[in-house]
Amino acid sequence: MNGNSVLVVDDEPDIRNLLQEILEDEGYNVSTADNAASAQDCITESRPDLVLLDIWMPDTDGVSLLKNWQGTGQLEFPVIMISGHGTVETAVEATRHGAVDFIEKPVSLAKLLLTVEKALAEGYAANSDTAGKATVKRLPLVAGDGPYMRVLREQLDDQSSRMDTLLLLGEPGSGRVLFAQNAHDANHQIQGPFIQLRCDTLSASHAVRELCGEEKDGTVSMGYLESANTGTLFLTDIDHLPSAAQDCLRSAIEQQGFLRLGGSQRVPFRCRLMASARKDIQSAVRDGRLDANLARLVSSHTLTIKPLREHPEDIPALLEAFVNWHVEEEGLPYRHFTVAAQNRLRNSDWPGNLLELKNLVQRILLIGGASDIEVAEVDKALGVVPAMDASLALRHDLPLREARADFERQYLLRCLSEAQGNIGDLAKHVGMERTHLYRKLRNLNIDLDKVRE
Repeated sequence: MNGNSVLVVDDEPDIRNLLQEILEDEGYNVSTADNAASAQDCITESRPDLVLLDIWMPDTDGVSLLKNWQGTGQLEFPVIMISGHGTVETAVEATRHGAVDFIEKPVSLAKLLLTVEKALAEGYAANSDTAGKATVKRLPLVAGDGPYMRVLREQLDDQSSRMDTLLLLGEPGSGRVLFAQNAHDANHQIQGPFIQLRCDTLSASHAVRELCGEEKDGTVSMGYLESANTGTLFLTDIDHLPSAAQDCLRSAIEQQGFLRLGGSQRVPFRCRLMASARKDIQSAVRDGRLDANLARLVSSHTLTIKPLREHPEDIPALLEAFVNWHVEEEGLPYRHFTVAAQNRLRNSDWPGNLLELKNLVQRILLIGGASDIEVAEVDKALGVVPAMDASLALRHDLPLREARADFERQYLLRCLSEAQGNIGDLAKHVGMERTHLYRKLRNLNIDLDKVRE
């Protein structure tokens, strides 16, 4: 979890549920409301960090609700308007009454995540003396005094004064994002926000628009390059970046500027660029998936983040750090892992690395129990996924529609297990756009949280 709470206000159940699932999968705490009255109740009960607000609703429209929040002094959080076809002009007008941005339906996954991250970064910066820097405590990365952690600390110290590009190599969940975030926070030369782009969320047809932004009908929509101005742009799995976006990014780095789609005036490119890949990007260059010149430009400095299984001596310190983080940031009750429980965890493989360890700690704290966490509780939390049959069972006793749904559910559960619960990897494997995939999983009653447990 990243500590940010988001309220989604939309009267369409499909859109409301889809936005909730996408944002929860990205680590946000999400609540929903289906009308203005429910939304008012939500913010009265607990102020969110961000609101996604639909314009057209059955009782009070979103713009009127926004004006009311502004007029009564309740607008203490960034608001992003959700606009359908033909309502973009209304959404733009809403920005004059306090909205920070708007997204159009059908919702683009890449645009949604960028807009949410940008709004949260700017919202925090408005109440902070250090614009763009984190005001919530980052997840711990360098807990422990093992040899690897000492090296990692030295590398972080070195990044506090660097502005050249940085390439981080490592497995998913190993701490690549955490390292980039900590390097951003420690660098006093950087004043803007930390913006993360998950390269596999960009579709080939919209990649340039999402990266460089767009000028249309007098309206400017900023892309990732501009949103990260004076800050850090972190590209996750850069070898998944569509080729058109690679050309755009390479040109922006080389010329230190870029053109928005439909624009004529060059926009300066002023941010520190960091990127990550799962392994040496030269293999992606040889396979033709990554431009050789772009690979050279983003890897002026390269660091390898080790998987957790290669430094298990740091697990006891990481456990304590994760417990303290969840206690301080989420208000969960403090509990202590016994030495035996720590030893059990030191001898696990951790295919999901730091993220898997952190999620295990959170699950145990949420369930609650005695002050000491024993081996039996750890074993129960770890669980052992039963081996699946070699072939998918075909149901011949069902009507065609139900048999097809049963097969799809088995197929997606198998693929999810193989992808270790990673929705991006699953989307690539099954050949579906992530937004459609979320809808399919929901229709088949596949609970991602339960699958990942």
